[in-house]
Amino acid sequence: MTRVNENFLRLSNNYLFSDIAKKVRKYKECYPDRKVISLGIGDVTQPLCQAAIQAMHKAVDEMAVAESFRGYGPEQGYDFLRRAIIDNDFVPRGVNLDMDEVFISDGAKSDCGNIGDILGLDCSIGLTDPVYPVYVDSNVMCGRAGISTDKGWSNITYLPVSKANNFKPQIPSSHIDIIYLCYPNNPTGTVITREDMTQWVNYALANNSLIIFDAAYEAFIQHDEIPHSIYEIEGAKKVAIELRSFSKTAGFTGVRCGCTIIPKELTFKASDGSDVQLNALWNRRQCTKFNGTSYITQRAAEAIYTPEGKRQVREVINYYMTNARIMRERLAALGYEIFGGEDAPYIWLKTPAGVSSWDFFGTLLNELSIVTTPGVGFGPTGEGYIRLTAFGSREQCEEAMQRFEQWKH
Repeated sequence: MTRVNENFLRLSNNYLFSDIAKKVRKYKECYPDRKVISLGIGDVTQPLCQAAIQAMHKAVDEMAVAESFRGYGPEQGYDFLRRAIIDNDFVPRGVNLDMDEVFISDGAKSDCGNIGDILGLDCSIGLTDPVYPVYVDSNVMCGRAGISTDKGWSNITYLPVSKANNFKPQIPSSHIDIIYLCYPNNPTGTVITREDMTQWVNYALANNSLIIFDAAYEAFIQHDEIPHSIYEIEGAKKVAIELRSFSKTAGFTGVRCGCTIIPKELTFKASDGSDVQLNALWNRRQCTKFNGTSYITQRAAEAIYTPEGKRQVREVINYYMTNARIMRERLAALGYEIFGGEDAPYIWLKTPAGVSSWDFFGTLLNELSIVTTPGVGFGPTGEGYIRLTAFGSREQCEEAMQRFEQWKH
């Protein structure tokens, strides 16, 4: 008899953002004349830069003639994009990579969820709380998370981040096999220093642990002292996989492109005691389960590394970070306690005393027609916060702040 993977039955019934979408849809049905402003889900609003658009047009034309038509591409990605990523994102920061250590994907979310395919199901997990839900749910789906309890999943060590510890997770006192770190952080919008990151690399080296480092928002870093890659830290190639994305950096949320870095120095033990390269395992996995990112998309991604592409992408990033500054300054002036928003496009706002995340979400939706994300949806420590994103238009950002100001006073 065919049976289902019952690990899926252990998941909560709805994904956080699906719950939000249902509530917003119901609100719009009840109040069709009200203009709703979304500061919730982190989707971009500004169009693709012209360099990427032009590259896509050219690539489409290439596909129209037999001489330049391309069918299946390499599962690992085309060399032209892998080379551009290395030369522009890593070499200037003192990080040297081989091209076969760079795997082009259809976005960081996919690889974040799929990387567990090459890791043992009995590996223990450590992650910050609050946290991007995919880190938890993907491990629940394969059975690695353990048993659900009133304190969370039994095989997951939760590392709380809050105002009390300056949003920096404490180095564990016990052994953890796989550690998820995301900096600049989603959802809190906070960062960690080079010294903080060094402590994590040293912990992983001492404990033979693996760090899965999500650098999806590194392009938004404004302060020079904040590292953009975990490989800027000595020894990190022996303990870390890095996930990168063009979604927020270049507006590719609908185009889909990212990359995963797996150094060949990254080896762990098989059950027979032999050393196994994770790079080789991931390559084998991709060749079986992934047909590669489209040629047209990869040409668009390559174009953001041209001089014009870099300038155009930087203009869009500055646009979003100006939104973040506007929200941060004006909400703080109203007396709200604000975190993040300086090196990341997210604002982490403390709700009024005694008001839960979902209650404040409902208040802002019903009274101001503003959509936010309840912090508790990212984990128990997120209770009492909401997340705001800077990815809306300037007009919406300004209008949302005006609504706050008129409502507050």
